[in-house]
Amino acid sequence: MRALVKYESGAGNVEIQEVEEPPCGQGQVKIAVGYCGICGTDLSVYNDKFRNYPPVILGHEFSGTVVETGDGVGRAQPGDRVAVLPASAVTCGECLYCRTGRFMFCPQRRGMGHGVNGAFTRFAVVNQNQVYHLPKDLPLEEGALWEPFAAAVQPVHEISGVQLGDVALVSGPGPIGLLCLKLLVAEGIRTIVAVTARDTLRSEAARSIGADHVVNVDSEDLKEVILEETEGQGVDVAFECAGTAASAGNCLDGLRPMGTYVQVGIFGNQVQLPFDTIIYKQLVVRGSVGYTVETWQRVQRILYQGHVQLSDIISHKLPLDQWQEGFGLCQKQAALKVLLFPS
Repeated sequence: MRALVKYESGAGNVEIQEVEEPPCGQGQVKIAVGYCGICGTDLSVYNDKFRNYPPVILGHEFSGTVVETGDGVGRAQPGDRVAVLPASAVTCGECLYCRTGRFMFCPQRRGMGHGVNGAFTRFAVVNQNQVYHLPKDLPLEEGALWEPFAAAVQPVHEISGVQLGDVALVSGPGPIGLLCLKLLVAEGIRTIVAVTARDTLRSEAARSIGADHVVNVDSEDLKEVILEETEGQGVDVAFECAGTAASAGNCLDGLRPMGTYVQVGIFGNQVQLPFDTIIYKQLVVRGSVGYTVETWQRVQRILYQGHVQLSDIISHKLPLDQWQEGFGLCQKQAALKVLLFPS
């Protein structure tokens, strides 16, 4: 079968290759991949700025249909439509973090698409505890957004403490930022979204989703808008989703005293920030990496209730052979979420 493979370390070194179809062992589930989203992590693996273990098949945001189950599998059967929790592909299962569902911090953890083979291919084999059933009316395209949606649910609902009556700032309108916005709008939280001049498509999406203000920081004074919208106080919660020093500085500057800063984006390198702002404002600073088992269960409930729609986050669906076009769209910020499907 054909797969998008990081075949050796170094920037680039990614190509479509013929690989063997994986066998389905005991306790495992084989899935015919429907769609797999391009994530910032994929771009970082491509550029060799995220730990990876080549040769490895890229891709981890995916949904599909079960085609085979191994001995001892009771969680799924052929024909089931599923999404896959990719980050727990390899864990020790014994450490404190594994036993409490916080597997992201397991010292032995490897995730799909960089640590073990992922889903930019036709078939993927996973452990049965990674499988989550899709609501019957949810298309496979939207099912592929389960994983990035979970990465937004954790900071908004499980870390920030945001509540009705607050004003929030989302800085960075990439897919995760827009998914955070969707959740905040669904909760009735007044939300300001900070964008740059490059974010034309994403700015339109933020307005369509329901942002109260979309502020182009290249031509508008974000702090002035924030003060106008908060009666001079500052926002209650800021979600930094861009992973840039300028964005982080804007979030710190825009928060009211004793507000909450949540770091969602990954910088990927050292940055210089006005850290004393945290002291002088006595801010609460939290980080959010990935999700937990509890997060995935919450996402399942949200999707089954149908109150948050994900389809408008998808801007492109391309065959796997056009992966370079998809990666390029993401790098140029000319897309929302790009999905690849097996060629």
